Amino acid sequence: MQEIEVNIYAIVGNSFCVDVEDGEKVLEVLKKILEQNNKAVISFLNVEMVTSAFLNTAVGRLYGLFPQGKIKASLSVKDIADDDKLLLKKVTDTAKAYYKNKEKIEKIENEILGE
Repeated sequence: MQEIEVNIYAIVGNSFCVDVEDGEKVLEVLKKILEQNNKAVISFLNVEMVTSAFLNTAVGRLYGLFPQGKIKASLSVKDIADDDKLLLKKVTDTAKAYYKNKEKIEKIENEILGE
């Protein structure tokens, strides 16, 4: 198992990680690393701003693709501001709950929306 550093700044191209599209670029990189059974060290070096929309796409969606245990064993972060670390925790907790109960949540959403 190889440890691969994923430089968010290099993938996004600037210090503002706010767009879903940029999150999708990061998701594809992380997905490939996990599919190859390697470890990803996500570096937020030089990143000034992170939004939940970006993190939901970049990291949260991994919980719909891989078992929770694999993600926990294969992902780590570094160079992240404390506020962003809290946001990432919130995003991952929400993603875990969502994908654990996805069918139930979608059924409730459809009932509420009348679909």
